[in-house]
Amino acid sequence: MRTRIVTSALVVGSILWASCSNSTGSMTPVITITEEEIASDLQYCDQQLHRTLDELRDSITGQIDYTLSPRNILSGESHWNLRKVDKAEWCGGFFPGTLWYDYEATGDTTILSEARRFTEPLAFLSKTPAYDHDLGFLVITSFLNGYRLTGDEHYKQVLLACADTLATLYNPQVGTILSWPRHVDDFGGHNTIMDNMINLELLFWASGNGGSDTLRQIAVNHATTTMQHHFRPDGSCYHVAIYDPVSGEFLRGQTHQGYSDDSMWSRGQSWAIYGYTTAYRYTREPAFLEFAQKVTDIYLKRLHETSNDWVPIWDMDDPRGAAAPKDASTACVVASALLELSDYIDGKKSNEYRNAALSMLRDLSTENYQSREQAPSMLLHSTGNLPGGSEIDASISYADYYYIEALCRLHKLQSK
Repeated sequence: MRTRIVTSALVVGSILWASCSNSTGSMTPVITITEEEIASDLQYCDQQLHRTLDELRDSITGQIDYTLSPRNILSGESHWNLRKVDKAEWCGGFFPGTLWYDYEATGDTTILSEARRFTEPLAFLSKTPAYDHDLGFLVITSFLNGYRLTGDEHYKQVLLACADTLATLYNPQVGTILSWPRHVDDFGGHNTIMDNMINLELLFWASGNGGSDTLRQIAVNHATTTMQHHFRPDGSCYHVAIYDPVSGEFLRGQTHQGYSDDSMWSRGQSWAIYGYTTAYRYTREPAFLEFAQKVTDIYLKRLHETSNDWVPIWDMDDPRGAAAPKDASTACVVASALLELSDYIDGKKSNEYRNAALSMLRDLSTENYQSREQAPSMLLHSTGNLPGGSEIDASISYADYYYIEALCRLHKLQSK
């Protein structure tokens, strides 16, 4: 693995200036990441995954317990903390999903076998009543990636069953899926969190692959209702929207993991960017494409105001500003989404989004953020739940997942 140190300021020096056709006729900077660099970063991801698999093997038997999944490496630690696969462990799909992407990148049949073994313990979710909205996170990352790469009919059936299960949380009076049934009394109503936008892909996919058309309508209704009530006029989102479960009336927006009810929690905004981009992919609804750009534009504006590079602080309104803890996971989610979003639009804004995504990946791929010898994870400096005192300045499984996803997407885009 080469040593590559690139700060935000140095990125300017690696820009290739090219004349791009757009409405203003201005010169647009096009940032380049070469195929060799992408291959090197994907090789790094593969290397770290092999280190992780070695760490997971029992020192005596050499066996791996596939019901345990890597969750985080906390600040100051150098080994994965594992979590039992469970309906309440929302991160359980990210490690198998990371293995699926590594298999896609490398074609390594050893990794394929491990991806299958880590995916299968989640199959019980297809026969279990819905615990919460995170069902989508659990099976999109694992089974949907597995089905995409193998066509395994078993994976398809698990996905279809889980989509039907997720749909049971939909409240037609409100027009959204209930995110946390266990917190209805705590919030005083039907709660929907921004994270839920990611889970709509399960419904969209299922409706186009043998599931009911109702699943698609639920997803469209959820995205539309969320678009109407979950955002401030500038496009920044609340983490949680509360509705009256009977009348469907929107009651208020508030936070659960952000700095305050009125702040921009960075990862919440990344879920919005990714979620509406995905909604457009499945529907080709212009309103979703327009909204994806709106929520992106305010994110990029605030990012430049609050961060000293392309990786945001955990909440854009933390009064510590650039001194606040970073959240690399947010940059990974946004980079992956913007690579896709940039392909749906033309001209200056397409270049702007592509450049932003590449700048994020450049910063993430330096010694400032890669774990390298420090730990078997791919990335450092993510923040899970700062108000809850959880996973602050840590390696977290979903940061690695969206990082390798973004690299795989970039490879595909540049191979067209």
